[in-house]
Amino acid sequence: MSGPSGTAPAPRTPRDYWACRACGAVFPPAPSAPDSCPICVDERQYVPPTGPDFATRAALAAEGFRVVTRPVQDRVTGLGTEPGIGVGHRGVLVETEAGNLLWDPPVFLDDDAVAEVERLGGAAVVASSHPHMYGAAVEWAELLDAEIVLPEADEPWLPWPSARVRRWNGTLVPLPGLTLVQTGGHFPGSAVLHLADGAGALFTGDTVMVTPGRDHVTFLYSAPNRLPLPERLVRRVVDAVRDLEFDTIHGGWWDLSVRANAKEVLLRDADRYVSFLRGDLPKYD
Repeated sequence: MSGPSGTAPAPRTPRDYWACRACGAVFPPAPSAPDSCPICVDERQYVPPTGPDFATRAALAAEGFRVVTRPVQDRVTGLGTEPGIGVGHRGVLVETEAGNLLWDPPVFLDDDAVAEVERLGGAAVVASSHPHMYGAAVEWAELLDAEIVLPEADEPWLPWPSARVRRWNGTLVPLPGLTLVQTGGHFPGSAVLHLADGAGALFTGDTVMVTPGRDHVTFLYSAPNRLPLPERLVRRVVDAVRDLEFDTIHGGWWDLSVRANAKEVLLRDADRYVSFLRGDLPKYD
């Protein structure tokens, strides 16, 4: 689209929104910080002992925050904020012939970050695994002219209302070859993203958590508060993905990926997790 004189419009500048340093929730521009963060006061997160802590995007930029990119797999690029903020997650840009999808968008963004995503083909859709990883979804979508797709059950957790939001339930195919699946678990609307290309890959945020050894997965209601996920919700997650084909699971942080036999790992470790919930612990001397 051109401006009135026929020249290209000037690039849009990111707005100076507020970000919660503790959980990464992003709030719309305002003269002062929010009084509290609804995500932090929920039992799945926590309020820092020193109280709520918010910073503007401009303040984060002045502190040296930036978005770094790194390949995750073919046609999948990771985007993470350094230094870390909130839960410290990294998002991914998944490229397809019909357009790209930005998954679990970072909390921070600036002109360079948006330019890099646009160099990779932009994004037609922004989606997230759950509210702790909504990041700056609204601002990313505005600058990329993208749609935001959120499970209806979790839309109330988006702190920045937007007309770009499209609600969905169950499953959604936002682009050919990509399927969003509502698994529940951590949140009622917790979701995973399935990429059908090749042997298949599952992007799980922390709906299914890849453990540090990268050969197991686990399930939690709250990671920071060490609250387990009940058996019925673990089974619901497993049932939601059972019919998908995938050899890889990419968790929500750098380098936390199961890169072979991932479906077998998930099914095996779900049973393992339930055994521990039931008290079937290994025997010790």
